[in-house]
Amino acid sequence: MAERTDTIVRFAGVEKTYDGQSLVVKSLDLEIARGEFLTLLGPSGSGKTTTLMMLAGFEQPTRGEIFLDGRPVSRLPPWKRDIGMVFQNYALFPHMTVAENVAFPLGVRRLPKAEIDRRVERALAMVRLEGFESRRPAQLSGGQQQRVALARALVFEPKLVLMDEPLGALDKQLRESMQYELKHLHERLGLTFVYVTHDQGEALTMSDRVAVFNDGRIQQLASPAELYERPNNAFVARFIGENNRLLGTVVERFGERCLVEVAGRKIAAVAGNVGGAGSATTLSIRPERVSINSMIARDNELEGEVLETIYHGDHLRVRLALLGHEDFVVKLANRQDQMRLAPGQKVKVSWAAADCRALDAE
Repeated sequence: MAERTDTIVRFAGVEKTYDGQSLVVKSLDLEIARGEFLTLLGPSGSGKTTTLMMLAGFEQPTRGEIFLDGRPVSRLPPWKRDIGMVFQNYALFPHMTVAENVAFPLGVRRLPKAEIDRRVERALAMVRLEGFESRRPAQLSGGQQQRVALARALVFEPKLVLMDEPLGALDKQLRESMQYELKHLHERLGLTFVYVTHDQGEALTMSDRVAVFNDGRIQQLASPAELYERPNNAFVARFIGENNRLLGTVVERFGERCLVEVAGRKIAAVAGNVGGAGSATTLSIRPERVSINSMIARDNELEGEVLETIYHGDHLRVRLALLGHEDFVVKLANRQDQMRLAPGQKVKVSWAAADCRALDAE
């Protein structure tokens, strides 16, 4: 009998290649805590979906081992892993009713009819689809179909629920609504969710932790706030949210701070992932952390020129020429007292050193 711990899934030195030469997943060591919502985030081809498919049992690792509740499962078929799965296309049976679709995993397991009916009723209540039992998938909206797929994944009370971009086919408003529903459902049930997406907004909204993938490796594994506020490297800073990137050279480093020369000016920054004096670096500054014509003194104050102002409803997006760049962006809250900025106007641009991170050179 395997020892029960707070870790429900462990990847140990897992690698995957399809052609015997290039690795899609490289030396993956990852532990997933029982009851957490973990998102695998990254661009296409980064290895996130392959990682999920290996956990589900649809792909086998080339090297290494995957443990579920302490037991090695790399050679177990999917139906023996006690894992629920929700796909992007929902994979519902069109000739079956909602209740029949949800009951399908229980019928395969040969549960008594009374038990099947009880569990189907409970699963549909979880996703708020009571009264839809006799409808067929074609009679449902995209969001309702997604809920049926989720109910089917939950109905046999799995240890783990895997989701492969399940909201990708929904329109923006419905997708955002379903993000909150999934988050609240996870909080109510206390199950372990592993979610794959390339949408960083989804990852930040729903997750306890996010594993950012690129080139077959996890670049950073942390909470959404940690990823956004303290990215490990330039890739994570660029992929998680919007940021201004300034290429420069470290002039001086003192403890957790440093001075970086950019276009002849010295910029104070947090020394994140950077070497000593003379090292090339990328400065990362979030657009909402930058002020224009602020009366408050900041560590870094420069003169910029307004190139354009774009109205976004809740905020204004101001593009500036600054330090030789013509794509420096500032986000300003849309307030009645907000200043009017015209193209060609010279402005004071400022930000705190704590809001500027010196990372590896791109």
